[in-house]
Amino acid sequence: MDKIKVLHVVEALGGGIYTYIKDLTIFFGKQSNLFDTTIAYCGKRREVANIDIKKELSNGVSLIELDINKEISLKDFKSIYELLNICKSLKPDIIHLHSSKAGVIGRFVSLFYKKAVVFYTPHAYSFLRKDISYLKKEFYYYIEKYTSKFFGGTTIACGDSEFEYGKKFGKTLLVRNGINIETISDKFKPEQINNKRLVIGIIGRISHIKNPWLFNNIAQNNLDIDFLWIGDGELRDAITSQNITITGWLNRENIFYYLNQLDIYIQTSLWEGLPIAPLEAMTFQKPVLATNIMGNKDIVVHGKTGFLFHDENDIQQYVEILKDRDIREEMGKNGLTRCKEVFNLNKNFNNLKNIYLDCLNKNNQIN
Repeated sequence: MDKIKVLHVVEALGGGIYTYIKDLTIFFGKQSNLFDTTIAYCGKRREVANIDIKKELSNGVSLIELDINKEISLKDFKSIYELLNICKSLKPDIIHLHSSKAGVIGRFVSLFYKKAVVFYTPHAYSFLRKDISYLKKEFYYYIEKYTSKFFGGTTIACGDSEFEYGKKFGKTLLVRNGINIETISDKFKPEQINNKRLVIGIIGRISHIKNPWLFNNIAQNNLDIDFLWIGDGELRDAITSQNITITGWLNRENIFYYLNQLDIYIQTSLWEGLPIAPLEAMTFQKPVLATNIMGNKDIVVHGKTGFLFHDENDIQQYVEILKDRDIREEMGKNGLTRCKEVFNLNKNFNNLKNIYLDCLNKNNQIN
């Protein structure tokens, strides 16, 4: 039996998508007897600068650089041309597109390369962004709508809220993001936590999507608590409160070291697909405070694994509740249980594998 050739096209290999793709390459790298996996990614993006891609991704997959810009421009025609040539050369059976821009370009290419089954995962629809105008949001919404209508493909949503949006546009399946619970649990060292004051922290790039202004305001309202931003970014200057420490960019081992030190994890995002970092925090048995938005509300069970909030005033009551160690520990254990039940990486990627196989079988029967 010939191997199934799968081409993943990734617009932005950074943040949660990087973790997702890294885990995906490890899973499918172990399936190399069945799948021949290639990752086409943009190596010119700022998020990739400090990552040794070839070293960190699985040896069982191939890597190709593809120039894709975040915003719409005439350079998109070059991206389309490059991707079409990659498809003609690799002859993939499956093309899986990750993020909105890759979704548009890849599905357009599928008009000219018709030999592959096409899947698309938004990882947060672009029309949900809060850093663009209303008109631009509307424009992106209709791009999603009509790209699905005219170019086809199957959307694979990474979370429940994304799944509900996807169904409005066309055929949509659900494969939730997940984490390797066994591997990450080994990094959790509760005996090494010895905080003199309560510590609340977040993991990620200090960027618009993570809303550092809200994080800063919450810290200013709670000067008796230490706050930690695990990461760095272009909006570092938005962090001014005296009780916030910024770690700077770290490797994965050091990220887990600082995550271990937190008493509470906080996610102040303005928009999300289904973020990975809160799942890692829940595996470390941390209660999660998160903005009540798409993605976050798919993870946090309000009052059981943490709390969902709207602004710096709304959150204050939940901060007070979580000053109780017993409540934190109970919610932390509930979070770990939820991760095991819903966000198990191996189980969810196995579902993705079966989707690939089922769709190929149906496609072969039609042909």
